[in-house]
Amino acid sequence: MKIVDMRVRTVAIPTQGMLRHNTGVHPGYLMRTVLELFTDEGIVGLGEVGGGDQRGALMKLKPRIVGLDPFQLELIKMKTLRSIYYLSNSRLYGAIETACLDIQGKACNRPLYALLGGKVRDAVPMIAYLFWRYDRPGGGDDTRAEDMADLCEELHDTLGVGAMKLKAGVMDPLEEVRVLKLCRQRLGDRFGLRIDPNGTWSVATAVRVGRALEDLGLEYYEDPAWGLEGMRAVRRQVRIPLATNMYPNKFDDLGPAIHMDAIDIVLTDLHYWEGPRGVKDLTAVCRTFNLGVAMHSGAEFGVELAAMIHTASTIPQMHMAGDAHYHFLEDDIIAGGKLPYVDGTIRVPDGPGLGVELDEEKMVRYEKYFEEHGDYYARYHEDPRRPEWYPNVGGA
Repeated sequence: MKIVDMRVRTVAIPTQGMLRHNTGVHPGYLMRTVLELFTDEGIVGLGEVGGGDQRGALMKLKPRIVGLDPFQLELIKMKTLRSIYYLSNSRLYGAIETACLDIQGKACNRPLYALLGGKVRDAVPMIAYLFWRYDRPGGGDDTRAEDMADLCEELHDTLGVGAMKLKAGVMDPLEEVRVLKLCRQRLGDRFGLRIDPNGTWSVATAVRVGRALEDLGLEYYEDPAWGLEGMRAVRRQVRIPLATNMYPNKFDDLGPAIHMDAIDIVLTDLHYWEGPRGVKDLTAVCRTFNLGVAMHSGAEFGVELAAMIHTASTIPQMHMAGDAHYHFLEDDIIAGGKLPYVDGTIRVPDGPGLGVELDEEKMVRYEKYFEEHGDYYARYHEDPRRPEWYPNVGGA
């Protein structure tokens, strides 16, 4: 079997409100670039990557993989990931590996999880991901801790989720502390609590916030300050497990992070950690050093979410609920619509391969939507309500 062609399309799907973040605002839609790899046996593999319009970057790699067997993942990895340093991009490779594994599963008539060692759970629990919103459903903006606590209760009731994570670093830090306190009061001691300011706080602020949260029994405190040194400084002063998808988010920095005692939990990601097989490599290292593992979300659509669910289902020590922006999407590009939440979980697709296929009508619709609205990563450091605003890491 040989790879004979590649097709890439960037699509955008509307969201329920504009999602605020410490480096900008998702302006009412999320974007992904969808990859299709075609083989000489008529099997098509699907992959997906974020970070804005990645069509040009992926097409630069096309000559490196056309003609290769999709089972030759080590060779494909060498030719696309680290062949020359200024084209090295684990995000792109993650999409390619996912598409190749999709092909392999379809060729063998087996689900992707079977290629990764077999599943140990039939469904993966998910969290309620909380973003401060502009133009939320029903009108208005989120401005108070009560708004976030209301959203958390709503998602607990409608999706059945048993944990939450607040995307912080947006409002006053103490107002964000109040969100978690309200959620603990309303949802009880067994409801999982997490907070993630994406490294925007100074060490002093991160320590102050962490100490204010210690009695709430958080599952983890994610990326409270910038860099490995910032993480280590906070970890030494706060009695909450520290998690990360930023420091480290690549193998080059994993060893230093472990030696520095900067982290307790690593959030796996198919793109930062070089595809599903790379995530399995990561979890082996984490097991060796007694680090926890959980699942990170990168605003994925159904293709990548399926790959994430397959991968998570094969990792015994991934006992914490996974992240997902998915519940904010109004639609999806996969046939049959969005993957459903059942009692706070998403079931592992049964395959073959990823177990999902593209809905071509929706691909056309949301490719047009992207072309009409554009790649907002080029203007991501903006807030439409505050024209003069810009991110200030360590400023709080």
